[in-house]
Amino acid sequence: MRYLISLIAVNLYFIGASQSISEQTAIRLARLPLRCINSEFPNKTSHTADSVTDAVLLPSQLHPSFYGCFDWHSSVHGHWLLVRVLKEFPGISIRDSIIEILSNSFRPEKIKDEAAYFTKYKTSNTWERTYGWAWLLKLDDELISWSDPLAKQWHTELQPLTQKIVELWKKYLPKQTYPNRTGVHPNTAFGLVFALDWSRAMKDTAFESAIIKSAKRFYLDNTATPAYLEPDGSDFLSPSLEIADLMRRILKKSQFISWLNKFYEPRSIKRITQIPVVSDRTDYQIVHLDGLALSRAWCMKGIANELPPAHPWKKLFEKSAAGFLTGVLPNVTSGNYGGDHWLGSFALYALSH
Repeated sequence: MRYLISLIAVNLYFIGASQSISEQTAIRLARLPLRCINSEFPNKTSHTADSVTDAVLLPSQLHPSFYGCFDWHSSVHGHWLLVRVLKEFPGISIRDSIIEILSNSFRPEKIKDEAAYFTKYKTSNTWERTYGWAWLLKLDDELISWSDPLAKQWHTELQPLTQKIVELWKKYLPKQTYPNRTGVHPNTAFGLVFALDWSRAMKDTAFESAIIKSAKRFYLDNTATPAYLEPDGSDFLSPSLEIADLMRRILKKSQFISWLNKFYEPRSIKRITQIPVVSDRTDYQIVHLDGLALSRAWCMKGIANELPPAHPWKKLFEKSAAGFLTGVLPNVTSGNYGGDHWLGSFALYALSH
């Protein structure tokens, strides 16, 4: 294991500039969801039961496609990781294993059952809102942008679930009075980033307009964000950087820079560019902070790309992002299930965006 971790660190150290990964690294990351997608336990279902009958259902009975990897959303973004790897390395040596997993999960009868879950129970229309919803749309987004016949087939098979998520989100946005500013699953800005990407890929202009309208309502007048208080002890998202990552997508470059300059104070910039301390990677909550470093990295890279060369935060964000990656990537395959069941997806997304 120590040799594996060291090898990954060496292999990934210089990735920041090239924005690409080797097939060897892709295999190591893909093996994480390959091992857990069909592993039903341990499991955190988060299911709200209506009666004793559905209180005793197994995870695989509740969610026939996405029951593994500890929880539904981790399974979903584990599937995204496999799609991304197969897309980037179509001749990869573990191709057959990846295709077998994906083809089984995307079987039409299973996806229809997954979609039905959101209307089957009294409160299930809010389930996985909005983190799981976001990753489902990111999974579909990855399939949309891939011309492979298998991708087209899987995209078609995924549509009952995708369209159910979009339907729920469109109903939710007009009545969402306040954004969620936490650093965990319900974070509004993170969800809207992936939803916006999907809406543009699908050319769903109505959804795109609703997202932009909500984002401006929530964040356009925000100034002096208290990022100097970040992070909370189990954050895997930066509340402030997720907002900035969203706003860079919806504002013109000059508008975004003006907004960003008012959004952060020096003490907040200092805080968010420090790598989070992870005291115990066997703790399922504390290990979230490894994910925080990775999500900070992809946000900072995207923001830096929008800044002019002379902007004081451009090089700082680039350097900080690289530091987060090299500091955390060796721990992605640490052998602790609390991180192994989900961190590979964050690592791959951080490396490829």
